[in-house]
Amino acid sequence: MQVARGRARYIGRRLVQAVPTILVIVTINFLLVHLAPGNAADVLAGESGSATPQYMAYLRHQFGLDQPLYVQYLDYLKNVVTLELGYSFREGMAVRDLILQRLGPTLLLMGTTIVLSIGVGMLLGLVAAGRPNSLRDSAISIFALVAYATPLFWVGLMFILLFSIELGWLPTSGMTNIAAFYTGWRKVADVARHLVLPALTLSLFYMALYVRLMRSSMLEQSGMDYVVTARSKGLTERAITWRHVLRNACLPVVTMAGVQVGNLLGGSVVVETVFGWPGIGLLAFRALFARDLNLLLGIFFVAACLVIAVNIIVDVIYSVLDPRIRLR
Repeated sequence: MQVARGRARYIGRRLVQAVPTILVIVTINFLLVHLAPGNAADVLAGESGSATPQYMAYLRHQFGLDQPLYVQYLDYLKNVVTLELGYSFREGMAVRDLILQRLGPTLLLMGTTIVLSIGVGMLLGLVAAGRPNSLRDSAISIFALVAYATPLFWVGLMFILLFSIELGWLPTSGMTNIAAFYTGWRKVADVARHLVLPALTLSLFYMALYVRLMRSSMLEQSGMDYVVTARSKGLTERAITWRHVLRNACLPVVTMAGVQVGNLLGGSVVVETVFGWPGIGLLAFRALFARDLNLLLGIFFVAACLVIAVNIIVDVIYSVLDPRIRLR
């Protein structure tokens, strides 16, 4: 009970500390986005073929672009505090509602990727570390190196070519078969079929990272004094690995998983664009080209909150894996 209360106090304190961090992040995002050339008025004027001074002035007034930068910044802060996040001119709806619609698919893709990459990566790293410099260790290391060095978009396109076009096993894009009108478990199965290629594509890069990290961590822990002591007590290698070495070797992997959440969001932009997955990544890609600043800033804000939340969760998992680590 005392440990649970300590963790609750720690989480509450971290949430309070996250407020100034988010404030700095949203300020930097606002300045970077507004310093970039072009805006929503330029995009709309170009699409309509009308760029008269009167029409441009009307568009700038409509989107608040005729206001001084500090006034736009204060309006943006008000939207963040009230969680309104403004209005998307391109999508024709509130940014908050739009992000909530796309957040579920992105979390599904990210969650599947994290589970798959960490699970398989740790397993392969454990197998490789079992017999260092053996044939299986070399094979796993080569696989990890190739997967790490291969661009995500190329892997996605090759998967589509092989599994969708040539073999016809899996769909090429989207999240569901819209024309089928599936419900219940048939809809779940349909979503799962559409999820396979995007999740596998996004997992390969991070899986390779966790394979190498787990292998090196296992080899490092195997040479520690507590392992020598366990062997001197007559424990088998299997018992030493599963009871002692594995738990300590998982700590760097958990740390890296928390750090990689931001990169995972960036990778989801590429994967969601390649596979037409209706998540935040694809939404950010469209908002960037449309110069939909409100939508871009809203996505950046949600991404920052997600990264901070995941890092708090990682700290809690740390204390569970190693009871010596106390959250204060």
